[in-house]
Amino acid sequence: MTIVIQTVGAFFAVVGFSGILEAPKKFRFWSGTAGAVCWFSYLMVLSYSSSKIFAAFLSSLAVAGFAHIAARKLKAPMTVFLIPGILPLVPGTSIYYSVYNIIQNNSAMYSYYLMETLQIAGAIALAVFLMDSFFKRMKQGRKKEGA
Repeated sequence: MTIVIQTVGAFFAVVGFSGILEAPKKFRFWSGTAGAVCWFSYLMVLSYSSSKIFAAFLSSLAVAGFAHIAARKLKAPMTVFLIPGILPLVPGTSIYYSVYNIIQNNSAMYSYYLMETLQIAGAIALAVFLMDSFFKRMKQGRKKEGA
């Protein structure tokens, strides 16, 4: 039940954030859906694996795939769905704890949270890059078949 509540919360948070980003109103529902897909897949992976980095990677793959498909179906830029969609994955707490531990002069915990932040950010970037490459490759394959 908590996964459903969190997923619905992620949906509404991303819809609100889409408004702040001034996304077109007709796409805000779909941006929220991207955020819900992202957070649901993150929670599902995290329930089977204890790795935040692995969960962030797989959920980033899911939201990037969703963004590409939605962009093609709705004839909109992919970034309209991707940027708000990955919002739930931004490692804000890790960044906060990293800075907090700098202030507290706790270098061991600072290093831990800084590395976690960088790994999650890297996992998100890698997943988006891989999904972009996959869709570009598919597009190239279709052009060769049609030519």
